Amino acid sequence: MSVHWGMQKERVLITDHCHPSLSAGLTKLGYLVDEKPDVTLDEVRQIAVHYQGLVINSKVRVDREMIAGAPDLAFIARLGSGLEIIDRVAAAEHRVAVFSAPEGNSNAVAEHALGMLLCLANHLLRADQQVRKFSWHREMNRGWEIAGRTVGIVGMGHTGCALATKLQGWGVRVLGHDKYTQEWTKILPWVESVDAGSIQKQADIISLHLPLSEETRHYIDATYLASCRSGVVVMNTSRGHCIHTASLLSALEERQVRGACLDVFEIEKPDRQLAEGFDLYNRLFGLEQVVVSPHIAGWTEESLERIARVLLERIRKWKEI
Repeated sequence: MSVHWGMQKERVLITDHCHPSLSAGLTKLGYLVDEKPDVTLDEVRQIAVHYQGLVINSKVRVDREMIAGAPDLAFIARLGSGLEIIDRVAAAEHRVAVFSAPEGNSNAVAEHALGMLLCLANHLLRADQQVRKFSWHREMNRGWEIAGRTVGIVGMGHTGCALATKLQGWGVRVLGHDKYTQEWTKILPWVESVDAGSIQKQADIISLHLPLSEETRHYIDATYLASCRSGVVVMNTSRGHCIHTASLLSALEERQVRGACLDVFEIEKPDRQLAEGFDLYNRLFGLEQVVVSPHIAGWTEESLERIARVLLERIRKWKEI
C-alpha cells in the first residue's frame, strides 16, 4: 500500500534511460520525478534514502542493505524483467512493492531470437562481410533450413510463449517445458508440453527463456549438453549465467554443438575483465558458428514505450488500493 507524506510530494528516482511517457505518467500520478540515467550504483545507494520510488534497470542491484537504508521506500519498478537484481524477501519484509514488465519486451526478444537463428542458419554475417569486400562465395555459404526441425523452448513465460507463437507456421515441431506452470498450454495447443529430458533428447534447437535463480544458474552445462542430440543449436536471450560458458565453448569446438545464438553472457563487456575471462570470450567470439549481440534482444523502440506503459499501469493500480 502506498505511504502518504502529508503535503510533501513523494519522489521517484529513474536510474536509466526510459520512454518519456513513464516520467510524464508518474508526474500525473502526483510524484516528483528525478531522471538520472547516468547515475551509478554507488550514487543510488547514497541517495535512495530520499525517495519513495525507484525505477531501475540491470545496473542497479537493490539489496537488503539499500532497502533497509531507505525507510520511506514504497516501491521498486524494474524496466523489463529479471527480478534477481532485487532482494524480494527484504522488499516484502519492509512492505516495499515490486513491479516488473516482462511482457513489455517479450515480442522484441522473440523477434531477436529468430533473427539470430536465421543469421546462423544462413551464414548471413559471414556472407555480408564477404560481399562488402567484393568476394562472392555461394557454395561456402550454403545454409540449412529451420523447417522440419524440432525446437525446444525451456521456460514458457512471456518470451517463451512469444517465440512459440512466432514459430507457428514455420513447419517446425515445437516442444515446451516449464517446471512451474501449464497455463500456457491453454493458448498454445500446437506446442507439445514435455519434461526437461525430452527437450535434450529430441530438440535440434534449444532456446532458453529462464529467470536467473540458484536453480537455473548453469542450467546448461557439460552434463546437460552431453545428453543433447549431436549437432544441437543453443540459443540464450534470457540470462547469461543460465549457461556455463566454458562448457558450451568446449562443445562448440568439438562440434558436439552445431551453433549458438547468444545475446547474454556470464561476463558482459568481457574486455574489462581479467585475462582469463577475456581469453574465454575471445575464443567464443572467434567461432563462425556463434552469433552474438550485446544484451539487446529486448531493446527496441516499441519495447521502450511498452515497458513504460505496463509499469505505469501497475503503479497506478497499486496506488488506488
